[in-house]
Amino acid sequence: MEAAPAWAPAVGFTLLPHAGGFLGSKITKKEIPVWYESLQKPSWCPPNWVFAPVWGTLYTSMGFGSYLVWKELGGFNEKSVVPLGLYAGQLALNWAWTPIFFGAHKMGWGLVTLLLTTGTATATTASWYNIKKTAAYLMVPYLAWLVMASALNYRLWNDNRNKK
Repeated sequence: MEAAPAWAPAVGFTLLPHAGGFLGSKITKKEIPVWYESLQKPSWCPPNWVFAPVWGTLYTSMGFGSYLVWKELGGFNEKSVVPLGLYAGQLALNWAWTPIFFGAHKMGWGLVTLLLTTGTATATTASWYNIKKTAAYLMVPYLAWLVMASALNYRLWNDNRNKK
């Protein structure tokens, strides 16, 4: 059995976050024209077309950052349990948001999920900083987007609570 090419881990780690994004997009595409469009939104809500390229960029950035940490620590081992475990946890929370918010229409629980995601992503970034600063810096745009997304989720939940 041949070993994987040297570039394979970089590609795998970089693409991994997109898996959940791809699956979540199936739910989102179904819910946008009917449910999401019916919601009252703040004036600063980004247009729908912005979300796919932003998430594509953020997923690529965080995925490559996880590869840099994995490589710096010598793969999956005792040293990588916390930084890559935190990363996996925030990624799972990130992926869970779409079925909660768009699939189940649970905006309040979506907000809780986003706040947990933001906290875990912040802990991930902090744990990566002393391992590979570049990896931590690759998480900064994601953290900024999570703050905006949390504020938007709050407004959607607050402004549409009485809507069936």
